[in-house]
Amino acid sequence: QNQILHSYEGDFSKHAPIEIVPRIRMVWQSIPAQLAKENKKFIFGVIREGARAKDYELAIQWLVDTGLILKSHRVSKPGLPLIAYQDLSVFKLFLLDVGLLGAMAGLNTRTLIEGDTLFTEFKGALAEQFVMQQLRVKSESYIGYWTNERSTAEVDFVVQDEGEIIPIEVKSGENLRSRSFKLFCEKYKPAKAVRTSMAPYKKEEWMTNIPLYGIL
Repeated sequence: QNQILHSYEGDFSKHAPIEIVPRIRMVWQSIPAQLAKENKKFIFGVIREGARAKDYELAIQWLVDTGLILKSHRVSKPGLPLIAYQDLSVFKLFLLDVGLLGAMAGLNTRTLIEGDTLFTEFKGALAEQFVMQQLRVKSESYIGYWTNERSTAEVDFVVQDEGEIIPIEVKSGENLRSRSFKLFCEKYKPAKAVRTSMAPYKKEEWMTNIPLYGIL
């Protein structure tokens, strides 16, 4: 995995416009730190102090176009089509593969399998990364995420699938409660709602829990 990461970084200078290569590397290397935040929205200031969107837009788009990163925009409401309600200035970035994210973050096998008191927030990042890549593998359907205007409530993914809007909540631990997910479902009343977690399959009146391994 580390060799793959090294090869990707070596390819930046071979295939990207030379003037944006340093910025491509900075965006690429910032992704573990971006996803480690409780609010995983991409923040340019994490790259370096004073960084501005216009300075890194081309670097981000190059990485998206090559398939090395996956991008999910915030949507203001679950309307059809979702793309009409996306906020172009607010988004999350994921890597193309959860194993590569773990390698880039320097996680060893024992930490991944056993976990510990320090390995909490990033466990959630790995779970979201896994779900994002699985959703992208499944189809080219629109994949966004939802927050309210004050960003006090969030749903990890909102997917448009054959005329349906499906909210998806991701849980990496044993605490399956989510006030934001419940609020979203009560407000917008989606025909289908999914929570994916380590818990077994369970269908409830308002949502279905699908084990993480079965999200595809």
